[in-house]
Amino acid sequence: MAERNRIADALQVLGELGMPRAQQNDRSALCLLALLNLTPEKSWTAAKNPLVGITPMMQFARDHYGKQYAPNTRETFRRQTMHQLVAAGVALYNPDNPTRPVNSPKAVYQIEPETLKLLRTFGTSAWIKNLTAYLKKRKTLTARYARAREMRKLPVKLATGETMRLSPGDHSELIKAIIEEFAPRFVPGGVLIYAGDTGEKWGYFDKELLSKLDVQVDGHGKMPDLVLYYPEREWLLLVESVTSHGPVDGKRHDELARLFAGSKAGLVYVTAFPSRAVMTRYLGKIAWETEVWVADAPSHLIHFNGARFLGPYV
Repeated sequence: MAERNRIADALQVLGELGMPRAQQNDRSALCLLALLNLTPEKSWTAAKNPLVGITPMMQFARDHYGKQYAPNTRETFRRQTMHQLVAAGVALYNPDNPTRPVNSPKAVYQIEPETLKLLRTFGTSAWIKNLTAYLKKRKTLTARYARAREMRKLPVKLATGETMRLSPGDHSELIKAIIEEFAPRFVPGGVLIYAGDTGEKWGYFDKELLSKLDVQVDGHGKMPDLVLYYPEREWLLLVESVTSHGPVDGKRHDELARLFAGSKAGLVYVTAFPSRAVMTRYLGKIAWETEVWVADAPSHLIHFNGARFLGPYV
């Protein structure tokens, strides 16, 4: 009964903080309680502010509230609860190391200090007054955190002179190198159509240009990390940026071929690595008739067999 009552309290808090209906559920309530290290027997005045990752949150829910979640729901915790709590300014993401990559296994969250101060008064006579004052300044605080997150992003200069910003991390560093080093050398006059971001699936997407090439992509297709169009030769380069997994192997080659099957431009498959040391771990997986580029030797290209060099196979 104590566990259920505490979850009900947390659900009330989420609602009064103005969280969307999709985040007013047991999973989100348990995440909030984990952020506060608030077990059923503790009062809200005892709330703390530990640094806690997704897996420890799930363990907290199991050990203290009897809620067992499957390991494959980690991404649901991250994308459907913690992302929104951070966006609302209720929680902070990697406050101990703001430059930690978005997809790092060491990622942690912490309750935001003003929110912690407020929640310690839940259930007391001061709650309504404190909540009202908190909500009045919340929009400003959320905007400030959003600006701070934006400033930490990695600037990438496009051929058009525009600048796009990617979430920090090794993966984004390699995408930056592909756009700024690979493209000018091997795709002169090329146009960036798509660049993924670890922080959000569609980091940059010129959907109109891709549509003109007779390619229609919905949200279910797993896009390559970058798509570059080479107008001079009517080529579409599909580039995978590999820092820890995911070269263009036989399976990925087939997936991309199906996804871009309608393209009237020839398809060129490229795997990019940050260094030759990383590349050697994947040599046995790279598909034939594909290209490999290594950022620490930017003026060279490695061709995996076939009759052509950097070109589509038809």
